Amino acid sequence: MAQADLLNLTIAQAAPRLERRELSPVELTEAVLQRIGAVNATLNAYITVCAPQAREVAQATERMIRAGYYLGPLHGIPIALKDNIYTRGIRTTAGAKILADFVPDEDATVAARLKRAGAIVVGKTNMHEFAWGGTTDNPHYGTCRNPWNPERFPAGSSGGSGAAVAARACLGALGTDTGGSIRLPSSVNGIVGIRPTIGRVSNHNVVPLAWTMDTVSPMTRTVEDCVTMFEVIAGYDPLDPQSAEVPLADCRAGLGRGVRGLRIGLIRDYSLTHLQKAVGDAVRGALKTLEGLGAGVEEVPMPSIHGNISAQLTIESCEPSAYHQEWLRTRPGDYGEDVRALLEMGEMYLATHYIQAQRYRSLLRREFLEGFRQVDVFVTPTLPFTATPCGATEVVIENNQTEDMLSAIMQFTGVPSLAGLPALSLPVGFDPDGLPVGMQVIGRPFDEATLFRLGHAYQAATNWHTKSPRL
Repeated sequence: MAQADLLNLTIAQAAPRLERRELSPVELTEAVLQRIGAVNATLNAYITVCAPQAREVAQATERMIRAGYYLGPLHGIPIALKDNIYTRGIRTTAGAKILADFVPDEDATVAARLKRAGAIVVGKTNMHEFAWGGTTDNPHYGTCRNPWNPERFPAGSSGGSGAAVAARACLGALGTDTGGSIRLPSSVNGIVGIRPTIGRVSNHNVVPLAWTMDTVSPMTRTVEDCVTMFEVIAGYDPLDPQSAEVPLADCRAGLGRGVRGLRIGLIRDYSLTHLQKAVGDAVRGALKTLEGLGAGVEEVPMPSIHGNISAQLTIESCEPSAYHQEWLRTRPGDYGEDVRALLEMGEMYLATHYIQAQRYRSLLRREFLEGFRQVDVFVTPTLPFTATPCGATEVVIENNQTEDMLSAIMQFTGVPSLAGLPALSLPVGFDPDGLPVGMQVIGRPFDEATLFRLGHAYQAATNWHTKSPRL
């Protein structure tokens, strides 16, 4: 196959070819490594490229297939990992100067599970320093850029993973999501990403940001591919004290069920308000498509929803500052200015602020659980705006009013983060400048399967996910 054809393969398309020996893991991995070499100078999506190791693993996986040992749909698939996920023998910087030379002697649980499934790690992706920010404008490893327009940001903090997947510089990647750091890059890069229920996926050996909200999960071009990676990494891990012993449903089995009879909730006076016009138009169009497929849409009141950004900022300030307390006192000059300021701000909060924010989380979760008596999922935009210029600290959403970037970014993604709920972002259109728009679908606790079901049905009826940036 031509290199362009290889790079456009999804995991679901590549896997059977690899199993039947119609495609070689070596050939596919080499195509991805060449793609990284061609685009990374522009995008800066990777901090570390593991070319020698990836080639060696590709040869080993090919020998296994030839010998009749096929491990499953990730066997021989080139993937990337966000650089706060431990990788044995490969430096793991967390996008920070402080960890520039840190080489773990063991893998994160999620990395180990992907390796056991036969996946090939081609590199570690760029990220916002210590995952504390939403732009992936990194002062130590350089600004990551959006493949749809390199003058625009890829969002964050998993911006490198989002940019790499969209640019065909890997077939799938892992990111981490605290306040939205998988869903935000998925939205602006035109790909799929899921935040799992708290406890569904292990955080063992992942550099933390805010431990009561941190999660790890895949970013891919299709919902089907997202399921493939998710089912490998999800499940109880005794090494993670917050890991939940909750059985994982067969997500793949539900992909073909469609959405007929599914009840979609819009949060009254919230889901479709305070948006850039193109974002609102795209999400409304997606809802019409889903209604045409047999889903119902109704509004649900949620009186406490408007307190979410304040609570999110409080928790996501206090918990990182506790983790970074020693380094902040002994190595303050090694932080980027934006992250250092946020960590210093986190130390200014009172215990009462943090406790009230946690109480709000409980209230918000109760309101969602009550709302799930009426509907099966809730829908919002992922972001109220499309990709902004690199380096921007403010954004215009409506009425020509500028807003602080960090607060605006959290408008929708912070909601399921606070409530501990799973949420899927999938592409639903483009703005007039050709920049992707994402839609967020929020589900019941541990019901990722319904999110995948809805997303797959939508992608079967549309082609936004097949579009690719021109680099």
